[in-house]
Amino acid sequence: MGIFEKMEQHGYEQLVFCHDPASGLKAIICIHDTTLGPALGGTRMWPYECEEDAITDVVRLARGMTYKNAAAGLNLGGGKAVIIGNSRTDKSEALFRAFGRFVQSLNGRYITAEDVGTTVEDMEHIRMETSHVVGLGGMARSSGDPSPVTAYGVWKGMKACAAEVWGTDSLRAKTVAVQGLGHVGYGLCRHLYEEGANLIVTDINEENVRRVVAEFGARSAAPDEIYGVECDIFAPCALGAIINDATLPRLKCRIVAGAANNQLKEARHGELLRDKKILYAPDFIINAGGVINVSDELREGGYNRERALKQVDGIYDIMEQVIAISKRDGIPTYKAADILAESRVALIGKVQKTLLP
Repeated sequence: MGIFEKMEQHGYEQLVFCHDPASGLKAIICIHDTTLGPALGGTRMWPYECEEDAITDVVRLARGMTYKNAAAGLNLGGGKAVIIGNSRTDKSEALFRAFGRFVQSLNGRYITAEDVGTTVEDMEHIRMETSHVVGLGGMARSSGDPSPVTAYGVWKGMKACAAEVWGTDSLRAKTVAVQGLGHVGYGLCRHLYEEGANLIVTDINEENVRRVVAEFGARSAAPDEIYGVECDIFAPCALGAIINDATLPRLKCRIVAGAANNQLKEARHGELLRDKKILYAPDFIINAGGVINVSDELREGGYNRERALKQVDGIYDIMEQVIAISKRDGIPTYKAADILAESRVALIGKVQKTLLP
């Protein structure tokens, strides 16, 4: 199947290849759907083995942003960008400014933000060439690093799952196994610790593990051991595709709820979680706090943290809606989440056509 056939089949609008020899920029911007508004999604920097891998990643992530923004109630479509390169060695002001010029050329159809491999500082370089960037730091009415708010939203979504499974949303004395202790994973551990949860943690970076063990009284586990630990909740906050044929049979939990994107390696793994009576919190539902936070910069008057956090609180209610659809239709929660997002896009799409010539 050709690229245009694939784009048509899955509703993609635009795929933009960005090349600037002077700075070494090689990037791809994908706009999936703009029914609800301009496509908002971060820029990821990653050393992809080949260009085909970069294309596969950016189209998958862009579609995920459509669903995330729609389900979160944002008036924004879905898009994503990837820069091919090593974020530790290949960054430069010139590279990000060149990328910013490509973003500017889309005239507001795509709005970018930070993602894996990029930082607030990188966004500030992009801002030198375009106004279509959010998640800035050090500027009036800007939101800064979205990671703490992402963690806050995951915690809220986790509590909604707890209410369904145990009849109370309190996580006190519950054991939560957290995989990945980056900015979001660390923030999630803080919320759980402050609520009185017990933590089992792992990360490929031993320094991150030592920090969480020291600060929050967590127990550590080896990276490969985390899937099989006895716990109430498993919280993947690192790589995607970690719910798969090898890991799923080892899970000893009642809930899977974490910040990582694309946690199910295949859709059928969502079915298998349901068969095991494990409640799965779809990732694009409960990790939407970051995009909700940065999108507040686009509202009149600029960023208002109190307003943004109030909207992030709504992740609890959205997770309840997903659970209700799942129970009503007898389907896994990952399908219920898709239905919630798709129904909003379809409804607004119809409204936009009303009374138009």
